Order: sequence, then C-alpha cells, then structure tokens
Amino acid sequence: MGYTIPMFPLSNVVFPFMLLPLHIFEERYRCLMEDLQDVDEPEFGVVLIERGWEVGGGEERASLGTVVRLLDSEEIEGGRWVAVTAGVRRMRVTRWLPDAPYPMAEVEDVKDLEAGDEGESLREAAYYAVRKVAALQAELGEPGAPLDFELARDPAIASYQACALSPIGPLDAQRLLVMDDPTARLWELTELLHEHIDSLELQLAAG
Repeated sequence: MGYTIPMFPLSNVVFPFMLLPLHIFEERYRCLMEDLQDVDEPEFGVVLIERGWEVGGGEERASLGTVVRLLDSEEIEGGRWVAVTAGVRRMRVTRWLPDAPYPMAEVEDVKDLEAGDEGESLREAAYYAVRKVAALQAELGEPGAPLDFELARDPAIASYQACALSPIGPLDAQRLLVMDDPTARLWELTELLHEHIDSLELQLAAG
C-alpha cells in the first residue's frame, strides 16, 4: 500500500539498518527538519542522485531507495541542523510530487524475499570478506570498518549491515540495494569485496 513521504535525494546510498549522520544547510531541508520536529515517528525517504548535484534541485533520482527515521536532531548556528538517522526499510517511488518546499513523493514499501538455504553460509562469507578488507585497510593506514563488528543472524539484515560496512561506490551500492534476494545480495557483495581484497594486497606488496 502506497503513502506520501518527504524525500531527501543524496549522492550516496543508504541501506536499511545503516546509521546516517547529516549536516543540513540547504533551506528546503532545513524546513524539512523543522516539520519533522512535530511528528511522532519522523521519517523521510532517501534515494541516490544518479546525475546532478545535491544542492539546488533538478537532479536525476533513482526510483528505489530507503526510508530513514530521524533519531536525533539539533538546530545549530546559522539555522543549520545536525541530525542522526537510521535506515528502516526499502521503498520505491511511484510518483514524484511538487516540492513543498522540499521534495515529496508517493512511495510503496519493497520487501525482501526469503533467504535461501545458502543464506547462512553466504552471510559467513560476507562477514569474513568485510573483516579481511578492514584488516588490510588498517594495515595500509586507511579508514575502514571496525574489526570487532558483528552481523545479525538474519541473512537479510546481515546483507544490509555488510553493505554499509563495505568500501563500495554508489553505483555498486545501488545495484546491491535494488536486489530483492538477500542471498544474491550477499553473494554479489562478497565478489566485489574479493576484488577489493586483491587490490589492497597488491598495494601492500608494492609497499
């Protein structure tokens, strides 16, 4: 069943169960933050800007994104806002509405398929791939995921957590987000991470 929700297009992909800090300075999204202060469960949608820029509007937007919930927010000097949000669920835009003054859209929630029998083994493979990448990044002095992270037992939730912890670009992230099958998402992410592991190991060998 569809519903109407405020929208916040970004140049990065947000996954369900992912924390997203925001620094909000554009006037239309400052209005959004003000409006959300009076809502019991303040939520808005985030979609990837596929072409264009975050500031000013007129960008081309992906149709599938994530509903995020506002966890905490504070207005700071100059009317700007700092906020912490968390991804809640996937959604698909069915129709964009006129800005009022921020983007609005009619959306419908998108559910994951049930994980197949290989879900647990793929979850483990993704877990170790994320850990390997994080360890190599630490060895190279690069920022990365903490080595003591944990993934949920549920393969669907774990797939989103692993994606959020992985150093992948926005186009690859969007490709993973739109997958309905969590086992396929885990497999594809692990393949991407193995390529990244090969690259990091070459960097270390070149010393």
